[in-house]
Amino acid sequence: MPALSPWWTPHVHADRRPFLIGRNRIQAALRSFFASQDFVEVDTATLQTSPGNEAHLHAFATEAIGPDGARVPLYLHTSPEFACKKLLAAGETRIACFAHVYRNRERGPLHHPEFTMLEWYRASEGYEALMKDCGEILALAAETAGTRTLAFRGRETDPFKEPERLTVAEAFERFAGIDLLATIDRDGATDREHLAASLKPSCLRVAEDDTWADLFSRVIVERVEPELGLGRATILDEYPVAEAALARPTARDPRVAERFELYACGVELANAFGELTDAAEQRRRFEAEMAEKMRVYGESYPLDEDFLVALAQMPEASGIALGFDRLAMLATGASRIDQVIWAPVPETGR
Repeated sequence: MPALSPWWTPHVHADRRPFLIGRNRIQAALRSFFASQDFVEVDTATLQTSPGNEAHLHAFATEAIGPDGARVPLYLHTSPEFACKKLLAAGETRIACFAHVYRNRERGPLHHPEFTMLEWYRASEGYEALMKDCGEILALAAETAGTRTLAFRGRETDPFKEPERLTVAEAFERFAGIDLLATIDRDGATDREHLAASLKPSCLRVAEDDTWADLFSRVIVERVEPELGLGRATILDEYPVAEAALARPTARDPRVAERFELYACGVELANAFGELTDAAEQRRRFEAEMAEKMRVYGESYPLDEDFLVALAQMPEASGIALGFDRLAMLATGASRIDQVIWAPVPETGR
């Protein structure tokens, strides 16, 4: 039986309402921001043939029933990314999208099974342009909310300061004393044993069945993320290619990719790419991700063949996904993501 959801009771709603009104104002300000730069706001379908192909993202499955009774599997998307890139292939050059997205197995102060993703794409522009966008958006959100600081659980970020740009390799060295790039070959292959040995002086747990990716994630979560976005925002840049399934390698080092994440108050807000447009390489990466998903979770998702065909004619572009609810939280001073969601999904009872 589902748990009761008291968000609709008048006294609870009265407490939540200032956060919700703040959310609306920030959303309106961001729409104006993108319109002023000639972005076209698009609205993509939630139902897709593939929800996305990242190993550790979990989707909600459903099916379409045709007039003849035929049943076709469909999924609620985990991101509007595939649809947005198809629009770039169709000829759009600057697009933005506020999309409700759905991720299973996620619930907590910073996670909700249904949330709003703000994505925007710039055709024929490098991903450094997205870094500039991020700084301007943080300042605009704070200004609209009437605050000088973003805050979460006692941590603060000055949104009016230019974000710090830090590579993942620099972060591993600074916060964990680990030479990350020494564990990656020039072709992007990773050395699990080397990374495992590097974790031991940091007193981080290493299990026998941990993969290189498991160990990488443990360092990020336990040593790096808590140190990011304190005082000013952090742009964590140049992820290893093994951790950037949709991004192209950098020109200066094939071991790392044009991927960055934006952090404020120790909270991840956005994930950005210099977009991979090699359809054959993208297929290979998706297949590897789904093989890993099958190994870990015993399931996988189909590939969106329509997307892979479109990708082959998509122009060079950069794109970013920002968790809009999290931004609203930090700007309004909310302590939980469901405080800035108008009608939260009830928790499932046991």
